[in-house]
Amino acid sequence: MDQQVDGDGTRRLRKLVVALPPEGEWGFSPAQILELETEFPGLRVVRARPDTFRAELSDADAVVTWQLSPEELAAAPRLRWVQLIGAGVDRVLIPELVARGIPITNNSGVHAPNIAEHVMALMLAFARGLPSFIRAQIGHEWAHERVRPRAFELQGQTLLVAGVGDIGLALARRATAFGMTVIGIRRHAAPPPEGVAEIHDAAALPELLPRADHVAICLPLTARTRGLFDGTMFGRMKRGAYLYNIGRGAIVETPALVAALQSGQLGGAGLDVTEPEPLPPDSPLWEMPNVIITAHTSGSTPRYWERAFEVLRDNIARFERGAPLRNLVNPSEGY
Repeated sequence: MDQQVDGDGTRRLRKLVVALPPEGEWGFSPAQILELETEFPGLRVVRARPDTFRAELSDADAVVTWQLSPEELAAAPRLRWVQLIGAGVDRVLIPELVARGIPITNNSGVHAPNIAEHVMALMLAFARGLPSFIRAQIGHEWAHERVRPRAFELQGQTLLVAGVGDIGLALARRATAFGMTVIGIRRHAAPPPEGVAEIHDAAALPELLPRADHVAICLPLTARTRGLFDGTMFGRMKRGAYLYNIGRGAIVETPALVAALQSGQLGGAGLDVTEPEPLPPDSPLWEMPNVIITAHTSGSTPRYWERAFEVLRDNIARFERGAPLRNLVNPSEGY
């Protein structure tokens, strides 16, 4: 491939295309773009909306985007690096991209503080009976005696974090500060990080579920995790435990989730993601008093682009000096 290499061995990027939405302002600011072009001489950063995105790819060395279609990839013969805007990679790992061996990096860790706070908010809402109070408020009802007996404390309870990555670790630290015991699983067992009492490999999930008062799904969607939480897994959970999903909706089998909530096997569920999305208006989950649905918003934060910019700037520098890229995706693992 045609690639500019300086005498010092630095691999120069000439053109970086940043995908923009059809309407409105979004993403990196003009000031941030100028900062990149100043810091990396010879780099041209182009912000492209959908109607110009494919044309801009014809001479692009790198792209920042949510996903790439096969047609867009075919229009980018010089492409040698893809930086994803999000953390999930299930929508971008198309066979054509994997076959070309183009490095893919994501924004893993950018969402960690706000998503961890989001899960804590859901846990606290159930602990203090907020769903019932909100319903009572809408009905102008002073539900003091009806709701009060349902309250409980997080202190002394056990949280199982399924997927101790950046988000899971940030959640563990916050839960520990509330006096909770945190146990976790990850693909391969390792020494427990700060805030986690125990780390087990993925195969241990069924044995750990009966110990947990709360289970937080912080996993990526892969062939191994699709449908992982089914009726059998819910049957393994402590009766009355709470489930939280901020990973991907398809990790949970929705009919089994509904059945577990209706039977009381699950005490409640905080769902930021669902299967399908958007959740159909006739889904029974909408009307359940023990369900909180937050419509895939846990990743929202005013600091997102500030953090994403630092990842991008770091990775440009790494790419140009031939260093390992940050948040490099392993296509065979799916994350």
